[in-house]
Amino acid sequence: MTFSTILLQADTIAKATTDTIIEGVATNQEMTLFSFLMKGGAFLIPIIILLFYTIYLIFERYLSIKKAVKHDVLLIKDVRMQLNAGNMDAAVSLSERSSSAEGNVLKEGILTIGRPISEIEANMERAANIEIGEMEKRMGHLGLIAGIAPTLGFVGTISGVIKIFYSISVTENISIGNISGGLYEKMISSGAGLVVGIIAYAAYHLFNGMIDGFSLNIQKQILEFVNIIQRPHGDKTK
Repeated sequence: MTFSTILLQADTIAKATTDTIIEGVATNQEMTLFSFLMKGGAFLIPIIILLFYTIYLIFERYLSIKKAVKHDVLLIKDVRMQLNAGNMDAAVSLSERSSSAEGNVLKEGILTIGRPISEIEANMERAANIEIGEMEKRMGHLGLIAGIAPTLGFVGTISGVIKIFYSISVTENISIGNISGGLYEKMISSGAGLVVGIIAYAAYHLFNGMIDGFSLNIQKQILEFVNIIQRPHGDKTK
């Protein structure tokens, strides 16, 4: 009985110790994300600002570019039909109603019908370049953030490491706890900077891909429009 009682007491003590450790871990895990991030130091503040600005740019540019690159497969066919019928005003109205960069470029071509083909092509290409320029507004900001955010994070970490080793040189306390505790806090800024940089980098290239797709498509539209002018009834001869 005495041996059993000792075992029971030992199990009770072990369980209580385990519960205490688990409660301590749970208490540490209850630290808010904001409190955790703030341990990264002063350099984390501009990184957070860059994060919010990046999110704003992503939503703003996506909505703007998505609307501009909208492709209507029936638009060029409807314009061809109106031009073959001699309805210039109707063709212009169709291009305006599309509310897209493609429609604006076609409108420029329709309004210059009667001039030399080379001039029509040049005007449509200039209109396309203007539309592409509108799509690329503030795109450079994303590229800049992709480079600046990780750099800020590394600078924050390096400055923190310098402070740690300076403190060690002054106090001569080289315990692992002091070094690792301070180091993990300083590396938060590096991690945050990399995350913001990756988000900005990915968005920058995704948007550039959308713009490149529009550029290729609008070149096809310009070629097809020129063919319509040169052979206005070519579709009926097939």
